[in-house]
Amino acid sequence: MDNYKKYSRGYYNPPQTEYKWMKKDYVDHAPVWCSVDLRDGNQALVVPMNIEKKLLYFNMLIKLGFKEIEVGFPAASETEYDFVRMLIEKNLIPDDVTIQVITPAREAIIKKTLESVKGAKRVIIHMYNPTSVSQRVQVFKKTKDEIKKIAVKGANQIRKFADTFDGELILEYCPESFTGTEPQYALEICNAVLDVWQPSSERLAIINLPGTVELSLPHVYANQVEYISDNINYREHILISVHPHNDRGCSIADAELGLLAGADRVEGTLFGNGERTGNVDLITLAMNMYSHGVNPNLNLDDLPDIIEQYEDFTGLTVNPRHPYVGTLVFAAFSGSHQDAIAKAIAYRSEHADEPWAVPYLPIDPQDIGRSYESDVIRINSQSGKGGIGFVLKNHFGYTLPAAMREHFGYVIKGISDRKERELKPDKIYEVFSKNYLDISSPIEFKEVHYKHENGITATVTISKDGKEEICIASGNGRLDSVANAFRDSYLGNYHITTYEEHSLTRKSDSKAAAYICITDDATDKSYWGVGTDEDIIYASIKGLIAAINNKLIEEAKR
Repeated sequence: MDNYKKYSRGYYNPPQTEYKWMKKDYVDHAPVWCSVDLRDGNQALVVPMNIEKKLLYFNMLIKLGFKEIEVGFPAASETEYDFVRMLIEKNLIPDDVTIQVITPAREAIIKKTLESVKGAKRVIIHMYNPTSVSQRVQVFKKTKDEIKKIAVKGANQIRKFADTFDGELILEYCPESFTGTEPQYALEICNAVLDVWQPSSERLAIINLPGTVELSLPHVYANQVEYISDNINYREHILISVHPHNDRGCSIADAELGLLAGADRVEGTLFGNGERTGNVDLITLAMNMYSHGVNPNLNLDDLPDIIEQYEDFTGLTVNPRHPYVGTLVFAAFSGSHQDAIAKAIAYRSEHADEPWAVPYLPIDPQDIGRSYESDVIRINSQSGKGGIGFVLKNHFGYTLPAAMREHFGYVIKGISDRKERELKPDKIYEVFSKNYLDISSPIEFKEVHYKHENGITATVTISKDGKEEICIASGNGRLDSVANAFRDSYLGNYHITTYEEHSLTRKSDSKAAAYICITDDATDKSYWGVGTDEDIIYASIKGLIAAINNKLIEEAKR
């Protein structure tokens, strides 16, 4: 990696040394959101969207709550131009939505762009020209004044159109490659454009400060944004917009710090689609605000559906570890994580009025269309008893005793380890049923009758190896008398060490579940069984027989 020596830090910190943004803790209100999916995102696709898909995407963005949508680069292709015309001529733009089109500061392209928006009720004309040192020196070979003249000439052309435009026109200027531009020069060229446009309360303007290529740490970008915001002319009549890209993987931080630094607006895309490493991801940015108790003013309560549409329209795939939305981002495989989540969710069932503070879950997955059952607790060889117990309880209604959760946990982890894969809830229940539930071989329960004389005497009819047998014994209670009957007939000395029961549902006709652990007095080895029945006594007997059968099965293998 000796080639690192050829790189330098091609960005410029503003001259001021103190910044207000550093004293702020979080973004406390939603910005103006502008989706650039249909332009910046679309031009980065291997196969750009056709008109039909662009319209579907446009309608999806409207449903998500976007009020400003950059719909294309009308001068770039016939498809782009025709899409803008279709939206206008077929009256497909809601009254509360503003479309945006982009153009470089070049006369012929500006003319084509302005033609494309005739008849629109409200539109943003987004003009840009590169201003960075590298673009001026290497690409255009022009001085600062010459670059500024290009911007001013384009601004004049658009101003003349604005004066005759029937609808509402908002003018936006972007010093492209802003992050590689000297802040003082960026301020100078932005003010020169604004002097032409003369923004006012009747005609707002937007100054867009893009991280066209991300060059610095996010705090430097924030410094640059605050410098422009504090020193630009007509500040009360303009919106400062940020448009970060993700070349250094810090676009979210750039946007958040940019908002702290005075930006009013953010341009970005869903899930960060865009040139190279992509644009800032508006979904993550909005969900970050949401996780701090700030309303992002977007409709994100069914993110799985949004992902499905996005992947269909773009041909891209959302990474399973993508913040908030990936299929695995809420998944807890670690046993300690699962146990903490399960206990915290149980705590919240009795303290729902408290702020969300569940360990390992920055937000409630249910808020965005996910579920605890299928998305949070996932079972593999790393999982623990808490997570496995959570799956059985939330999917199937079984609340295992603590010691049984540990016993069953080792069974499940062993299977997952051997098969080297995750176990889905249905498979976990299958293993649970096979190992504990109503096991009826070699002993099958038939019926029981009780006589109350000096305690309780149980007469139990069972089937063993296809033959019916009767066992009789007395005890302090019904289950005790049945346990004594089997002890006397088959098992020798053992005792019940755990007994728990509960209803499987809240319905009046629901089944009961009984969990029983027996311990062999000679070997001190324990065996578990679970029984279910509408009658709790029968459920208890079935659970006892399941435990006994597990003991007999193991002994037969010796």
